[in-house]
Amino acid sequence: MSEAETRFKALMLAALAGDAAAYRALLAALTPHLRGYFLRRVGRADAEDLVQETLIAIHTRRATYDTALPFTAWLHAIARYKLIDHFRRSKLRRTQPLEEAEQIFAVEDTESAGARRDVERLLAKLPPARRDLVRQVKIEGLSTAEAAARTGLSESAVKVGVHRALKALSAMIGPRP
Repeated sequence: MSEAETRFKALMLAALAGDAAAYRALLAALTPHLRGYFLRRVGRADAEDLVQETLIAIHTRRATYDTALPFTAWLHAIARYKLIDHFRRSKLRRTQPLEEAEQIFAVEDTESAGARRDVERLLAKLPPARRDLVRQVKIEGLSTAEAAARTGLSESAVKVGVHRALKALSAMIGPRP
């Protein structure tokens, strides 16, 4: 767990317990963190507006924070939604040169950690053999031939196993709206 995550979560837990000083300290600590997040994505004037909108959203939605989960994942989800709303209002589509793509993906560690945690939760509900097939083919990127060689199954059995596992995962998630 990062130092920021530990500090922010401790302040949020104290704030949820009614500590007004901790809540003020949390909002003060989040301001430069959010400013940096938004400055990497929009101009200075828009970044300041987005920081304020995000702080207001945090204030109004603080009761929705699940204390068992990382605080920064919840924080960045709110910030990301505020950024998307801003882009929609502005009718902007942000593009980034391919050479700079690594910088964009490196910044979103908390988001990918949340997604990874969700995937692991779902995979844990699958039988071990199917779980391993999905990991090998869909996450590690092995070909069906490589997965077949690793598991001792035929290529057809690997394809069928992955297909059935994905179908089961889809059923767990539920129908798309």
